[in-house]
Amino acid sequence: MEQVFRSEERGAAEARPLKLTPGFVATAEGSVLIEVGHTRVLCNASVENGVPGWMRNSGRGWVTAEYGMLPRATLTRSPREAEKGKIGGRTHEIQRLIGRSLRSVVDMKLLGERTVILDCDVLQADGGTRTAAITGACAALAIALGRLVDAGTIKESPLKEMVAATSVGIVDGRVLLDLDYSEDSRAEVDMNVVMTSGGGLVETQATAEKGTYSRAQLNEMLDVAEAGIKELLAAQRVVAGLK
Repeated sequence: MEQVFRSEERGAAEARPLKLTPGFVATAEGSVLIEVGHTRVLCNASVENGVPGWMRNSGRGWVTAEYGMLPRATLTRSPREAEKGKIGGRTHEIQRLIGRSLRSVVDMKLLGERTVILDCDVLQADGGTRTAAITGACAALAIALGRLVDAGTIKESPLKEMVAATSVGIVDGRVLLDLDYSEDSRAEVDMNVVMTSGGGLVETQATAEKGTYSRAQLNEMLDVAEAGIKELLAAQRVVAGLK
């Protein structure tokens, strides 16, 4: 791949520096602060007894997510959505994406009638907040479920495999991995990829902002994203204490 010059002096297929800090919030069953470059998202997993009404007496659990961006996560202050009296469409979309990504790797029958809530709060945004939230939330979920097993609450972890996500795009005609805000804001194509450790795809959302992209470029973006996600999955397993 042609050499390009990017922030953090990284190559086209190189992700931003990654840091996962477990136990960032001591009161949560699972907590991970994920830092991807200058993007920082706090992910907390809370385990509650019971499930939504429509699932009662099913013997199955539920996993859901909430996402929010703090007022000074960006260069200018954004009002809290609570002040507006409603959650915005973008927030709804991201919450649903995080929830279905995590549900794809959980055996709900092994979880039993419990609900795991993943709270993903963006402390600082520099592109890729939703993909960082998925990656961090999965690590927090793994920690929380591991604690249930250690406590004897459940016999085995309902987590079938890990899931992580990254962004990829075409900027100035080149395929780049893990776009920061400056790259994302001028990308010809922007794509989010969510993938499990088994190689299954949960989400592939590619949008052409300027012009179109070819099938060959789509395949290249998927290949670059897959390689990046494998690195994220490896980091998750270390933080969660998985073999």
